[in-house]
Parts: sequence; C-alpha cells; structure tokens
Amino acid sequence: MRRNIPSTTALALFESAARHQSFTQAAQEHSVTQSAVCRQIAGLEDFLSVKLFRRTKRGVLLTEAGTSYARNVRSRLDDVERDTLDMMARGGAGGALELGVVPTFAAKWLVPRLGSFHKRYPDIAVHLSSRTRPFLFADTALDAAICAGEAGWPGTEACFLMDESIVAVGSPALVKTRRTLKVADFDGLPLLQMSTRPYAWRQWFSSLGLAVENDLAGARMELFSITTAATIHGQGLALIPRFLIEDDLAQGRLVELVKHEFLSDRRYYFIYPEQKSDNTALALFGAWLEEEATLYRGTAP
Repeated sequence: MRRNIPSTTALALFESAARHQSFTQAAQEHSVTQSAVCRQIAGLEDFLSVKLFRRTKRGVLLTEAGTSYARNVRSRLDDVERDTLDMMARGGAGGALELGVVPTFAAKWLVPRLGSFHKRYPDIAVHLSSRTRPFLFADTALDAAICAGEAGWPGTEACFLMDESIVAVGSPALVKTRRTLKVADFDGLPLLQMSTRPYAWRQWFSSLGLAVENDLAGARMELFSITTAATIHGQGLALIPRFLIEDDLAQGRLVELVKHEFLSDRRYYFIYPEQKSDNTALALFGAWLEEEATLYRGTAP
C-alpha cells in the first residue's frame, strides 16, 4: 500500500523555513529560489489541509499546528540523516547501535573502555545519547540503554552491570586517611551535598554507626563533576561514586577519608526491548559489556 506522506523535498524545505522563520533563509540554505520554497510549502499545506504558516507584513510565522508538525518533522529528518550517515560511513557493512546512557557513567566508565569493543567489532558503530530521566523505548530511536535504578521495565530484558560504591573523599591538604572515625573528626570540615541525594551523608554516617549533627549542612551541588572539582580544590568533603574518581584517587588529587565500602541504592543495568533480542549487533555489544562489567567487579576495591 502506498504511504500517505508528502515529498521529502517539501518536508526538508518546511523544516528549514520553520527553523529560520523565513522562506528566504530556507531558500538560501537549500540553494533554491524563494518561490520554489513557497510552492513546496503551499503544496504541503494543501496535502495536509492545514495552514502551517501565517503570512504577516514582516514575513511568516508558524501556526500552532505548524509548530507541532515542525517539531515532529525535525525529529524524523534527524533520524533519516543519522541512518544515512551510518550507511555512508559503513558502506553497507556492519551495523550501528543507538545507546542511551547516564552521562557521568558514560564519560568515566564506558567511553574509556569502548576502544576494546571497536577493536573487536570494527564494523559496529555505537552512538551515545544522554538520558537522565525515565523514558519509553517506543518513544525513542534507542536500541538499548544503560541506566541507574531498577530493572524490570515492561517489555524489556535487563543485564546487571554493577552496584554503585560510594567513597568519602577530600583533597590531600584537607584530610588525612583514617582507619576509624569519630564524630569529632568532622569538626570544622565542611560537607559538600548533592542536591539529588540530600540524605547521602546521613546514610553514610549511619553505616559507620555515627550520628553527626550537621550532616545535612553544606554547599549543595547538582552534578558530580562540579562536586568533584570543588572537592579537589579543598572546598569540602564529598561522597562520590568510586568509578567517577578512580583517576583522581590514583593520581593523588583526592584521598579517601576512611576505607569503607558503602553501596548506594542505585544499581547499573543494560536494558533493551524484548523485540530487539535477536539483533546481532546488540547481542555482541551486550556480551562485551557484561564481560567488562564482570572484570571491573572483580578488580574494584
């Protein structure tokens, strides 16, 4: 059955005109005349039986329907462009995976290891997209995701990767490593707080059998990257996942306050839709990822 869709030329010119709010700039971007843009968009409006632009004395403005349609068209054209570039780059060989990732986990743990995957499977490209909020695979172009939280998403398969080990750290100038801690050890030492984990210090102290009066006090920061930088520069003590600061610990920019294993309530999983379980590229990546996670769990302190 023939698809009921307009021409890609009309869609591309419409997306450009919507983005620029100008037929003239759309014409320049696509190296066509302004009248050609007008004809294509008029034809698109006739096809849809919907007005996409309002003509004004100063130019054109998107209608409400045009704004919504432009957003959807832009997303679809981005997908087509990405797939086209993949095909051009691979010459029809190999495959590509769209992977949603927690940004900090990807930057500090996954990306440094991806070279070994590319060496083993040079024809499979892995594209990374940041995902920090819950989502449905059906609403995205993602093949899989690495998430911190719970598994058991409806209609998905999950592979456990690792727990999140939290480390209490400070700059070498601020703290000295201790074998045991007392409440008095924290007099005058500022605690840096994560705004997304307001009770982290209280939970950490409780795991050591301590109760520190001002465990909720201290400068609040939203990102671990900012917290890490502040800690390195001696602005306070912080609780940070070990995998984010392994290099800083190894190179002495940060030191552990005390040797203490504390697991947060977050676990990392590789998750993918059940219907993609027979995707060869996805299966190879999942097997490799599980190998790397198992190796890491076996060598982590």
